[in-house]
Amino acid sequence: MNIKLDENMPLRLARALGDCGHQVDTTVEEGLKGQADERVWKAAQDAGRFLITQDLDFSDTRRFAPGTHHGILLVRLTDPGRNALVQRVQELFLSEDVAGWEECFIVLTDHKLRILRP
Repeated sequence: MNIKLDENMPLRLARALGDCGHQVDTTVEEGLKGQADERVWKAAQDAGRFLITQDLDFSDTRRFAPGTHHGILLVRLTDPGRNALVQRVQELFLSEDVAGWEECFIVLTDHKLRILRP
């Protein structure tokens, strides 16, 4: 899977997902840190990448309707410390069939996974 990590995700996650066989770009490495959400979104879509973020600005499923983009994983943990984020997302990518998430809107919490498909 081709992934773009938003700046609010730990850079260690890029390495962890890369070790799982995914191609990962980060907004930090691309000089998009602090840029408007629209610019981050455009960069992800132009590159055909699945966006992983904690940013609630990407939570509007009317604006980001499944089937209209390359996929979004919105991570909403109770305690979103860096270690918890890396562990929870890495566990998800190791246990789920993420290859089928293209064009989906996904919300990940401490105990649940909600997938909205096109």
